[in-house]
Amino acid sequence: MVPLKVVGLGGSLRRGSRSRAALVAALEGAAGAGARVELLDLRELGLPMYSPDLEASPPAVVGKLIDTCYRADGMLWSSPMYNGSVSGSFKNAIDWLHMLGSREPPYLHDEVIGLISAAGGTQGLQVVNAMEFSVRSLRGWAVPYVVPVPQATRVFADSGAVQDELVEEQLRLLGEEVVRVAERFARDPGLHRQGECDDAVDRVVASGSA
Repeated sequence: MVPLKVVGLGGSLRRGSRSRAALVAALEGAAGAGARVELLDLRELGLPMYSPDLEASPPAVVGKLIDTCYRADGMLWSSPMYNGSVSGSFKNAIDWLHMLGSREPPYLHDEVIGLISAAGGTQGLQVVNAMEFSVRSLRGWAVPYVVPVPQATRVFADSGAVQDELVEEQLRLLGEEVVRVAERFARDPGLHRQGECDDAVDRVVASGSA
């Protein structure tokens, strides 16, 4: 069996990004569970701001983003908390995934996604909740186990490295959990939503009654 592919999306535009370090640790957990992994670092990608006007001829970096996310079996998302929600750069990346709506199946259909946040205070779960709304809209499945990292300045070194063993273990476990659930989806086609379900969702959204 070909190993599953798990893609990490996130980080921040900060050089020593703590949310990126958390994402790397979770990807190491996924790799340890047997998955092939790839990191989409928002700082390195340098995505332009999403605009519907660019969808007809998107920049090459956008094509890389959406193709890599679409072909993944599972994903790990990680964002810092800015003013009670995800960062602007992370939300911008998610907005670009709107282009996957025209594919078949559309969006991130039945992809398994693990959620991570890094907060300076204690309210990182707000970021995870915001991410979960996006997972639903993109038709993915968020695993129940999440890692909101509080007091990130204590947990991460200035270089961004994780210096709290317990948090590092939690992040690795999240990566392993994404692989475990994604493998169940891969083995059992009956777990996948059928086209009729997606069509019904599209009709409800189009009618404005959702």
